[in-house]
Order: sequence, then structure tokens, then C-alpha cells
Amino acid sequence: MNNSQIASKKAAVIGSSWVASKKTAVILFSDGSIRYGFGFGAEGISSGEVCFNTSITGYQEIISDPSYAKQIVTFTFPHIGNVGANHEDIETSNLDKKIHIAGVITHSIIKTPSNYRADLTLSEWMSKNRIIGISGIDTRFLTKTIRDKGMMNCVIEYRKTGIFDLENLNKILKKVKNMEGLDLASHATTKETYSSDLKSWEWELGFVKNEKKTKKVALIDYGIKSNIIRMLNTLNCETKIFPADSDIETIMHFQPDGVLLSNGPGDPHATINYSVSLIREIIKKNIPIFGICLGHQILALALGAKTVKMSFGHHGGNHPVLDLNSQKVFITSMNHGFTVDKNTLPDDIIETHTSLFDGSNCGIEVSNKSIFSVQFHPEASPGPQDCYHLFEKFIENMKAYSRKMNNAKKN
Repeated sequence: MNNSQIASKKAAVIGSSWVASKKTAVILFSDGSIRYGFGFGAEGISSGEVCFNTSITGYQEIISDPSYAKQIVTFTFPHIGNVGANHEDIETSNLDKKIHIAGVITHSIIKTPSNYRADLTLSEWMSKNRIIGISGIDTRFLTKTIRDKGMMNCVIEYRKTGIFDLENLNKILKKVKNMEGLDLASHATTKETYSSDLKSWEWELGFVKNEKKTKKVALIDYGIKSNIIRMLNTLNCETKIFPADSDIETIMHFQPDGVLLSNGPGDPHATINYSVSLIREIIKKNIPIFGICLGHQILALALGAKTVKMSFGHHGGNHPVLDLNSQKVFITSMNHGFTVDKNTLPDDIIETHTSLFDGSNCGIEVSNKSIFSVQFHPEASPGPQDCYHLFEKFIENMKAYSRKMNNAKKN
């Protein structure tokens, strides 16, 4: 048998046992590039701003985080789906449990999960929640592109047929709005006031109810993650969640010991028509305030500072932050595309934390007031638990406020 006959025989064997998989998804970027891959989750078309997340765990919590509204998330960790999905690891807290993310990009999607808590595969869970995914993408190259050029807009389509109308997709792409000036908090917030008493997840117990409620927290919802609520309940708070456009009378009727301003999506400056006036009224009441992520940015706006759009933002569970008071470094969970411009902070506002990646602001505190906020997520989920102590600080501020109010009543 000559070499050509051997080659032909090998080709026949390979041809009979291996067939190239058909590409069933496509993604078009605003820089003009096009990438084909393999679809998973729900079929359809979606669009938004593409960003990357560097976390290696907690993909279900990330996908269900309302802060990712109108964004398509690229996971830098190559294997996504290995622990499947379940009904507990969900961070959207609205009564309708709507998932706000626009789509998911991965290098490899694991179709068969290996975890005792898995109820279904990631693809099945995404399909159930109408989330589009594309795998088979060089996410390392895409991440480098985003770092060099900044976050781009994109449109993604998954069709099992593998047939795409690129002309139509381009028309959709051109209509995608930039994140600057986009008010998404009003869409991600709850539409009605509600209470929740579930505590943080415990091994073999899951979520249990908080039976001991010593402090009342009014939580302004701009697109809150569930674990913020659960952390408050774990520390024996009675937590009531209010819509972002609530008025001061509604908040004060609850008689809160403290107010928490939640995380959320979009441009913080786009919320000022309904957020800033409320926060300023709360400040006048001298009630302790704790802001997280978008809540941190909106608080800064209410205090007179400014916010700016970042080139590619901070998204992941491994961001080092320096506490300027203690000089300790904390590893934090972050998810934001805007930041407080530290150069615009008024004289009575103290910068408390800064990013060791780029020096951007990560925390503030008001002089002589029980008001503070951080850019990162102390509740993690997913991510490190280094900063749980910030919730304890908020609790101590509320205790001091209650003592002051009780003494005032006695006198």
C-alpha cells in the first residue's frame, strides 16, 4: 500500500467517525468584527454592551445579577456550566424573578454538570429564563480586545438552523444604545414594596427565615442582589424593599433605623430625576445610610460629586481594594462600568477605599455622619467574604442612631 492509499484510508476512517459541528450562533460587534460559535440556552436575538467577568465560580449568580441588564457577559474562565444550575443560586430578588442579562459568551459550555445541587443544566436553565448563549469563542482574544478598545456594543443570535440574516443583525446593532445616559435602574427595580426574611444560605439547611428582628432597614432597590437582603436578615434586621422612585413619606412611614442604597445597572447620572432628591431628604433625617455599587455612585451624586464611564469597568470576584484607614487590602467582588470621580468629592466627603488595579475610587464616608458607601460588593455571591464586616458597621451605626432617638424621646 503506497502513501496515497494510506492517506485515503485514514481520511475515510476519520470521515466516517467525525463530522464538524455546524455553527448555530453568531455575534456581531460594533468594531465591525463577526464571530461564529455554538448556541446554547434560548434561541433568538439579543443585544447590548459586551463586558468580561474574571470570576472562576458562581456563573449562575452572575447571570442572575440585575446589574448586568442590557449587557452580554464574556466569561474569562474557559469552562462554564460544570456545576449546572439550581433554584437557590439566583441573585435577582424582584417579585417577578426576571433575569435582566442580555446574553452570555463562553469558550466552552459544559453540557453535563457534576454537582449534587444541580437541578438542570446551565443551558436548560438559560433556555427556561430566555437567555441566549454562544460558546466556541476565543474569550481570551475578546477580553484583550475589550481591554484595549473598551466595551463595545454587540448583537447575538442563536438559531439551530445556523442560518442568519446578517443585514438585519447589523440594523439591530446600529440601534443599540450606549450605556452612558441609560437609566436601567427604573427597569430593574421592584414595582411594589415587599418584605423578605430569608437569611444567608447554610450548609444542609439552605435558606432559613430570620425570626429575630432588632433593626428596621429600608432598602432602596435599584436592581438589588438577593444576598444583600439575606445578609441584613442574617444580622437580625427587618428588611423592607422599596421601589427606586419611592418618596420620603413612604420611607419614613416604615420608621427605619437605617437605609441601604442597593446595586443596580446603567448610568447613575441617568437616575437623578428620582434618586438624588430622595437621598438628600434621607440625609436631612440623619438616618444611617449604607450604599453599595450603584447605590454608592448615586449617593456620591447626591453629595455633590460626579461619576464617569470607565473604559472596560471592573467585573469579577478577585479585585484588590485598599482600605485607606486601616491600610489593609481586601479581595472583593465587583461589577460596575461607572465610577465616582474622586477629584470631584466635596471637602466633607472622605475617600475610604481605592482600587489597587487602577486607583479608582471604591468607597466614601461623610464627615461627622453615619453615612458611608463602597463601590464593591461586600455581600459577594459569588466572591470572597472579606468585607462582611461592612454590614456589621452599618448595624452599629443603626444601634447608635436608635440610642440617640430614644434619648431624645426621654428628654
